[in-house]
Amino acid sequence: MSAAPNIDAAELAKFDALAHQFWDPRGPLHTLHSINPVRMAYVSARTRLAGVRVIDVGCGGGLLAEALAREGARVTAIDMSAQMIEVARLHLAESALDIDYQVASAADLASAQPAQFPVVCCMEMAEHVPDPAALLGELAALLQPGGSLFISTISRTLRAFLGAIVAAEYVLRLVPRGTHEYARLIRPAELARAARAAGLELRDLTGLHYDPLTRQSRLGVTPDINYIAHFTRPLEPA
Repeated sequence: MSAAPNIDAAELAKFDALAHQFWDPRGPLHTLHSINPVRMAYVSARTRLAGVRVIDVGCGGGLLAEALAREGARVTAIDMSAQMIEVARLHLAESALDIDYQVASAADLASAQPAQFPVVCCMEMAEHVPDPAALLGELAALLQPGGSLFISTISRTLRAFLGAIVAAEYVLRLVPRGTHEYARLIRPAELARAARAAGLELRDLTGLHYDPLTRQSRLGVTPDINYIAHFTRPLEPA
C-alpha cells in the first residue's frame, strides 16, 4: 500500500482508541448513531443506491456502510484505522451484509480504481485530515463522471465552537474531549471552493442539526454548525 501523507497520526490514534465502543449506541460515538438515519435519508433522496457501487471513505466501524448496503448498494468501505476496520468486519457477522472493508486511504483507492464509483460518501472526516482540499481532489478522482459525492463536516464559526466543541465535548460530554480542533473546521465556502478546484459542482448544502436533549437530528437548519453537501462530477464531453 502506498504512503498516506494526508493522514494525521494523532487524529488516527483518537479513533483507534474508540474502535471497541463504536457500535455502542450509548457510548462515546452515540451522536453518530443519532445522525446516521438523517445522513442516509439525504443520500438516498438524491441518488439511486440499489445495485450501485458506492465507496464510504473514512467508514469507521461501518455505521453508514451498513446502512448503504441495506439500501442495496454494492459497498466498498475504507478507513486508515485498522482497529476500526476490524470492528466493522466483526459486525458483519451480526448484520449478514456484504461489504468490502479495506484499510486504505482515499488516495490509495483513487490510484487503484480511478473514476470507478458512481457514489462517494465521506462523512465526518474532512475536519480530521491535514489537507481537506487534497482530500476533495482524491474523492473527485474516485467519482465516475456524472456521479455524486456526499460529504458532511462542521463549519468554523463561533456557534460551532460553542456548540460542537465547548458544549458537546466539555459541558455535555456528548463526544470525547479533543475530538475536534477549531482551526480544522471547514466553512461551507471553503469546502465549495476546494470542490470547484477538484472539478466538482455543488448541488446542495444543508444544515444538519443535533438536539442533545432529545438526541434527535434533522436537516434544514442553517449550516453554521454541522452540514452535509452534495456535489456532482460533470459528464465528460463526448
